[in-house]
Amino acid sequence: MFFLEILNSAAEYVAYAFVLTLLLIVSYRLLLHPLSSYPGPFLAKITDGYAGVLSAQKRLPLVTWQLHERYGSVIRLAPNRLLFNSVTAFRSIYQNDDRITKSFTYELLTRNKVYSVFNTLDRDLHRAKRKLVGHAFSERSIRSFEPALIPQVDIYLKQLLQSSRQPVNMTQKLGHLAIDIVAQLALGYDLETQTSEGHRFFPKAMTLSFFVSNISHHFPIFHKVHTNMVFDYIFYATRERFIRVIEKMVRSRLALDTHAKPDFFSSVAHALPNEAVKTRDSVIWKEAMVFLVAGGDTVATAMTAAFFYLSRNPACYARLAEEIRTTFSSGSDIKSGLQLGGCHYLRACIDEALRMSPPISANLWRQQVATDEQPLVIDGHYIPRGTLFGVNIYALSHNAAIFPEPFTFKPERWLPSSSTDPEIAGTDEAARKLMLEAFASFSIGPRNCVGKPLAYLETSLVLAKTLWYFDFEAASGPLGSVGEGKDRGRLGEFYTEDVFSSTHDGPFLVFHPRQSVSLEEDLKIHA
Repeated sequence: MFFLEILNSAAEYVAYAFVLTLLLIVSYRLLLHPLSSYPGPFLAKITDGYAGVLSAQKRLPLVTWQLHERYGSVIRLAPNRLLFNSVTAFRSIYQNDDRITKSFTYELLTRNKVYSVFNTLDRDLHRAKRKLVGHAFSERSIRSFEPALIPQVDIYLKQLLQSSRQPVNMTQKLGHLAIDIVAQLALGYDLETQTSEGHRFFPKAMTLSFFVSNISHHFPIFHKVHTNMVFDYIFYATRERFIRVIEKMVRSRLALDTHAKPDFFSSVAHALPNEAVKTRDSVIWKEAMVFLVAGGDTVATAMTAAFFYLSRNPACYARLAEEIRTTFSSGSDIKSGLQLGGCHYLRACIDEALRMSPPISANLWRQQVATDEQPLVIDGHYIPRGTLFGVNIYALSHNAAIFPEPFTFKPERWLPSSSTDPEIAGTDEAARKLMLEAFASFSIGPRNCVGKPLAYLETSLVLAKTLWYFDFEAASGPLGSVGEGKDRGRLGEFYTEDVFSSTHDGPFLVFHPRQSVSLEEDLKIHA
């Protein structure tokens, strides 16, 4: 009995101590913390869990934009995190590689201490990796990739022809196309997701991995107490199946001669050690994973968003179709080069789709380099040491002060002014320059997306070839509304959810073969 009384008393003291400690922490974070003067939601000021829950709900970018609308250009999203929403802050954060690096949360996405160009914090190591990976995205390398890319696009076009006048889910169709292309370009491997069911789990497995990692990125304790292992356990079969496919791809490529195929591996192999035995912990494994993600999931979102917006904006659709159909004389002429590069309205449509529905819409957290002893000031704000800071791409891309009518699809905003009045033209050009400086879909600076040239080429080819051979429109009935941002009150916005990259569904489109061209004949000639 006496022993029970002691236990009860001890439990009471522990409870009191816990409550007191909690009150002290909350009071400090609200009243005395170096970031206490910055506005933001109450819960965000006292716990990382606020952003963690929003990440789990896949709503963080949308809520971040709403918070900026409410509180202004600088908000406190967590006890030790600030978000900015200005061009000045965006450029000063992401272009300053000498004093600013990626946040420690990127290391939480690392297994077995093997880093890729994506998650390494060390600046010297990143520069070396960036230089290495950059070889694969040089103009020469991309030209050599194109012959492997075109046959995959041909399969996609043939399937559109076979399903003509029937609703096509572009999220699925372009997702399969993008992953098949990037698997060929990464490791010369044919996943055949366009033509076979076997590997169609692949994009979903990547999305699941992003989703769990994104929660850890915003709520590190989720990772530190190994809660993420629950997901690993629940989805063990899917995750292991995914890893085995990657392993098979890597091993099959390592078994071939270095230059057997014009792929990513052939561009970087000269600087890689022989790691065939330890495939899962090898450098080629990690860098190939980055290649698959950067060139697969994100490009699929960019293409899908472009098709969505074109199907909802007839004037833009007509202008782009006219540009494509007057620039080229045949479908086989649509390839990288001056003609495709000269399709300025095509590029404007792609950029506008990327702005409105950025494939990576997350918070790209940064921190001050540990060895930097000078005070850090961003956009006039002193940043206390230990603070994570960044810019949300979705929020910046919908900042009305930079992008007037931010939820309206206006590709012409990216084109030079058509006004003959010098004063109006000067004002228009100043506005366009500001928008270009704020264009964040590929980030900027030394850690921007290395696959940007390939993403533009792939998206341009797919859009141009589709419009050469087909007319398309939104499906009728309920399917026609899939992908619209209904719950946001914006039917003209493509609905995406944040998992660091993006998940989405639709649009469902109906394709009509153009009578004046013959896809079958062109494919025979190409073959």
